Amino acid sequence: MNAARKPYLAHMLQRAALATTLSLLISLGLAGCVAAGAKIARPQVPAGGPSLVVLGIAQDGGVPQAGSFGDPRWDDPSRTRAVASLGIVDPRSGKRWMIDATPDFRRQSLELYRASGGAAKPVVDGIFLTHAHMGHYTGLMFLGHESIGAKSVPVYAMARMGEFLRANGPWSQLVKYDNITIMPLVAGEPVRLADDLTVTAILVPHRQEFSEVVAFKIAGPTRTALWLPDIDSWREWDAQGTRLEDMLATVDIAYLDGTFFANGEIPGRDMSGFPHPFMSHTIERLAALPASERAKVRFIHLNHTNPALAAGTAARNTIDAAGMRVADEGEIEPLFNRVAP
Repeated sequence: MNAARKPYLAHMLQRAALATTLSLLISLGLAGCVAAGAKIARPQVPAGGPSLVVLGIAQDGGVPQAGSFGDPRWDDPSRTRAVASLGIVDPRSGKRWMIDATPDFRRQSLELYRASGGAAKPVVDGIFLTHAHMGHYTGLMFLGHESIGAKSVPVYAMARMGEFLRANGPWSQLVKYDNITIMPLVAGEPVRLADDLTVTAILVPHRQEFSEVVAFKIAGPTRTALWLPDIDSWREWDAQGTRLEDMLATVDIAYLDGTFFANGEIPGRDMSGFPHPFMSHTIERLAALPASERAKVRFIHLNHTNPALAAGTAARNTIDAAGMRVADEGEIEPLFNRVAP
């Protein structure tokens, strides 16, 4: 071989090897992209009766919260949490409802649609509001003409809550443009969604700057659940004539305010006056109940500082040892007895 051509051939061989390597890397990268872009299998509610879908478990600000720029959870989607919201689905009628319209309404309405297996429109058949704090009603904005442009979505609200929406923009525009229709709620009076499916508002003591504050009891054919994201304290509820223990006895599942785990959770602040019962206090109060009653408790509305957000922490282990648990986003709870296939 001509000695002058040897460097040229070596160069060509190097280029060929590089091209092969790049081709392989691109193929692997594309395969990874396909895998990453593949649809995630999501559970759907079972046929045969109504079910609940937990759409979020975080306090109003979500997890992580705005301004927490150093929070590593921004870069780990598995550790983010949506604001507390509950979906109700009835496959028999193809209808679905939400409790609270949160700042995460876009994603939560999508997850509720996917879990329901129903039609895309209407986006939701009704929304029940607990109160007028930012994490519980501001998602209504997505029903307006700048976004969905919804038509007459029923919004179930207590008297002051309804008046707050009618009298204050931009919410009043939703009423004016008939994006929403405010449906009056009365504490203790069930709203019938089907012959065997009702939602009942229950007054709870909590900051009432703009509206009443309620929990909801959702009663299905054979099972009942309580959704109570905010309360000042169990003692104040006692004073109003409602005991947590008595309420637990009337339901099968109790989603309870778990905003903070214990005092000291926020460094440098005395949290003893915060208007939420600590998880540790709830655990202590219910410790004497039978295991079957304690097992009904699932904590929601967790603040971004709450150590119980993470599995394996001392806080989470304490909850588990008490026979309770933190609710899972996406969990589905049928409100009827399923017949085994």
